[in-house]
Amino acid sequence: MASVKAPTKLAKQMSGIAASWTRDPFRPNIQLQTLLQSLATHPRLTPQAVQAARALQDNEMYKQYPLSKKTLQPASTPHHYDRLVEGFEKSAQGIGRPWWKIFFGIW
Repeated sequence: MASVKAPTKLAKQMSGIAASWTRDPFRPNIQLQTLLQSLATHPRLTPQAVQAARALQDNEMYKQYPLSKKTLQPASTPHHYDRLVEGFEKSAQGIGRPWWKIFFGIW
């Protein structure tokens, strides 16, 4: 009879990170949450893996290496990233751009 192992502290931490991860509305069949949950059950889960997942969740790289205004608003198309984010948000709500705005390149 096989005994069931109790989850370790690392597995509990990884499961907590996975549970708090937001779902991706654009790829419902591929979720980072599912990957993190499966990592929590992996027998060779390391503290570094849990720390890396926590760093992704807490946005540590963005805080450590912030993007400059020149990067976020390039001189050639200063509103590019603002429009990109707006497009993703509207798309998640099911709102599309009218055909004529796409045709004429109007935002």
